[in-house]
Amino acid sequence: MDCGRAHVRLGSVLVTALNDLVRPDRYPLSSRHDPAWLLGLDMGPNPLWLLEDLAHHLDLHPGMRVLDLGSGKGATSVFLAREYGVEVVAADLWIDPEQAAAVFAEAGVGDRVEAVRAEAHTLPFEEQSFDAIVSVDAFEYFGTADSYLPYLLRFLRPGGQLGMATPAMTREIRELGAIPPHIKKLVGWEAIAWHTAEWWRFQWEITELVTVTSARLQPSAWQDWLLWARAGAEYHPDGRSTNQPVIDMLTADGGEYLSFALVTARKN
Repeated sequence: MDCGRAHVRLGSVLVTALNDLVRPDRYPLSSRHDPAWLLGLDMGPNPLWLLEDLAHHLDLHPGMRVLDLGSGKGATSVFLAREYGVEVVAADLWIDPEQAAAVFAEAGVGDRVEAVRAEAHTLPFEEQSFDAIVSVDAFEYFGTADSYLPYLLRFLRPGGQLGMATPAMTREIRELGAIPPHIKKLVGWEAIAWHTAEWWRFQWEITELVTVTSARLQPSAWQDWLLWARAGAEYHPDGRSTNQPVIDMLTADGGEYLSFALVTARKN
């Protein structure tokens, strides 16, 4: 993969932007995918770094049918099909299925990935029709209600796997008593859906519907997020206006509160 040697200035440090996003030491599978392609599908933190880390706690193998819930522009679905050989249903409410299908076709996985427009609370699938369900940087929008996990599990076969990566806090906002100002400035009240990994563990385990196999904060998640936001600010024509508020939030935080929770479970 030729990532090019284009130079951009990130803050006060000159870096080889695209090459610095290829990190085989930490993310060997993600490093097979052109970061310029991924930046073209950018909708937030690097979804492949999150998914590759999450997948360490999942047993994905060819022939499985996987629901990619909140698939966005399709990068995670391409990754699942390419790296694990699974059949993917890419479900998203906001992205036109034809637009997503074009991404899959161009990536050479159009025969293994189906794009579907779906709202997370009214999923148009048969019960017990998936071997695994994954959700990357989307679960915070629809999955925090007490009743959501039991609903979602309808579509998972017995023994099936569930995995999600979601923005997280190192301490619960309820414990802090307020949303930290630098987070509130950008995210507002929506930050109350950014829970700790242990909050998610309890939320899922208390149902006795699943066995939680992993619940942890991703090491250096805020640094990965910051690196990606800075690259997006330089890569996209309007990237500065979109990414600078995120950069400011993450810089102010310095890893004190912001992270990502990676949670996996098996259906009992």
